[in-house]
Amino acid sequence: MQRIIVVFVLLAAATCISATGGSGSDSPTAFVRDACKRTRYPSLCEQYLAAYAPTVHRSKRELARAALAVSADRARSASAFVSRMSAGAQKSLRSREAGAVRDCLETLRDSVDRLRQSVKEMSAMGRARSPRFAWHLSNVQTWVSAALTDETTCLDGLSQFAGPAVRASIRKKVMEVAQVTSNALALVNELSPRN
Repeated sequence: MQRIIVVFVLLAAATCISATGGSGSDSPTAFVRDACKRTRYPSLCEQYLAAYAPTVHRSKRELARAALAVSADRARSASAFVSRMSAGAQKSLRSREAGAVRDCLETLRDSVDRLRQSVKEMSAMGRARSPRFAWHLSNVQTWVSAALTDETTCLDGLSQFAGPAVRASIRKKVMEVAQVTSNALALVNELSPRN
């Protein structure tokens, strides 16, 4: 009799875990975790995209769109930070250093524009097998790659011309943007016109 009760309790527990999503590999959270494993910065990917798990519904396209939105938001935030820093330290920066910060700000603004444009383009893709899908996907890949190049260009300019204090404060913000942009590009590259 006790054995039957134990079996019944175990079956009930297993049913409850299964019904609530448990740790099953088909849960939205597991989908995000698995997709993030294929990016260059998986823990950062999961950190930012886990909150989107319920809304992406195991859709690669929706996950890529969420990653692009995160990247655009982080780029906008970094751009605002560099803008405030540039305005606040205008007189204290050396000429070459001020130029590097201005150039960085310009490339970050370009990055924000390209990422926002990519989010909009994702909405215009249509069905995966439609004739325009590949064209829209190619646009997104090109713009996200260009945004990543903009972020790298900012870092390169700072490395050459900015002092250690300025370089360190901006570098931290821009590195995070470059990493989430790299992750977004990896997720976009998972999309295929044949799916």
